[in-house]
Amino acid sequence: MTTPAPSAPADASGSPAAAAPVRQTLLVLGASGDLTGRLLLPGLGRLVASGAVPALTLIGSGMDDWDDERWRRRVADSFGTVGADGPRESEVVRETRYVPADVTSEEDLRRLLRDCVGPLVIFFALPPMVTARSAAALARIGLPPGTRLMLEKPFGVDRISARSLNNLLATLVPEEQVHRIDHFLGKSTVLNLLGLRFANRIFEPVLNSTHVACVDIVFDETLGLEGRAGYYDGAGALVDMVQSHLLQVLALLAMDPPPTLRAQELRGRKAQVLRATRLWHDDPVAASRRARYTAGEVGGRRLPDYADEPGVDPARRTETLAELVLTVDTWRWAGVPFRLRSGKAMAATRKEAIITFKQPSRVPDGLTGYEHPDRLRIGFGPDRLGLDLNINGPGDPFELEQVRLSADFGPGDLPPYGEVLRGAFEGDPTLSVRGDVAEECWRIVEPVLAAWKADTVPLREYPAGSTGPHDSLIGPVAG
Repeated sequence: MTTPAPSAPADASGSPAAAAPVRQTLLVLGASGDLTGRLLLPGLGRLVASGAVPALTLIGSGMDDWDDERWRRRVADSFGTVGADGPRESEVVRETRYVPADVTSEEDLRRLLRDCVGPLVIFFALPPMVTARSAAALARIGLPPGTRLMLEKPFGVDRISARSLNNLLATLVPEEQVHRIDHFLGKSTVLNLLGLRFANRIFEPVLNSTHVACVDIVFDETLGLEGRAGYYDGAGALVDMVQSHLLQVLALLAMDPPPTLRAQELRGRKAQVLRATRLWHDDPVAASRRARYTAGEVGGRRLPDYADEPGVDPARRTETLAELVLTVDTWRWAGVPFRLRSGKAMAATRKEAIITFKQPSRVPDGLTGYEHPDRLRIGFGPDRLGLDLNINGPGDPFELEQVRLSADFGPGDLPPYGEVLRGAFEGDPTLSVRGDVAEECWRIVEPVLAAWKADTVPLREYPAGSTGPHDSLIGPVAG
């Protein structure tokens, strides 16, 4: 006779007790760096507060000789910046530990892995070359089954190094367990692009080359270097923002509808778009601009020349503003310029994608004032949707004026880093960058990087607090 399986233990009410949540470990390599305190830990704090990770062991590690107490203060302070100070978060702070280690050393990594319990997520908050050396050491010692890896952008420093890193990661874990983080994909407004495009009949039929004149994706900020020379002066605006974040936005704006939003199909559509993307007329000189800010005033604050900022090597000629014009060679978008720009120390913050429609082919005689085209605006900060239209205004009924219909999205439940962290903890790669996509992004900017290195594209200058170089490829767009 078969022995019946034991039933779940009952709680005091006589109902079966819920199974204890599985405890996961987040191991942060590079825990003492700026990225961890500024972005990763606040996102984690909000995620823990939401209850999405009910049982978490947090271990920080890095070259700095910190003790547990200093690390706990960093975690608590970072959690506090987003109001994550409830009982769940306090437990994580109380139990977290810091282990000084050389994250490229096999011996140190073995010691770290022995401290990890349950399903493991490793976050590489490290420069690209250090990430590659750490991953190589992990490949030699092996990882616990089911380990998921989170890598901060940039993924490599060029297409060759990105491919080499991808090949290395493939020896560690399957591709679906690699989460290449681009936190723009966790922004609520960026995700709202999917609903806006594919669930509204008034937009989807006209988002193509028949009706669209150009697409601008702009991320201008008033901030200067803000003490980040150690990373930024070796990257610049093109690698820091355009090669990663803005190309991801382009992919969501230009991709064809996926059958479902499952990770494999959504990421496949993005890869198709980026494989079809190249420089406008394949001309890096005509289709790119670079510049850096000089001394000026932004919002009442005086900024020095970028070249005079602490930690900057002027001989690197690092740009603080980058512009590209791209084409997406698909049936939908062929012939439409996609103009991307990111700039620091600008006169105003401008974080948006703008779809500018072509003018009507024929307007009745007698109507005037229709020189402004219709535009669809998707704002990334603040999160907002706007539609610019021409209508008959007050006074002369035949004189048109442009009005804007607008709606605020409001922030998502989690900040971007909280969203991408949740994907890793749940084993869902939907919001991560697939390996081939990372390589395609480098391919797209390769000709520009080569032209800039050869100095065939001059390094222009613009005063801090201005609108950028006078010969911008994007030009002014009505605010």
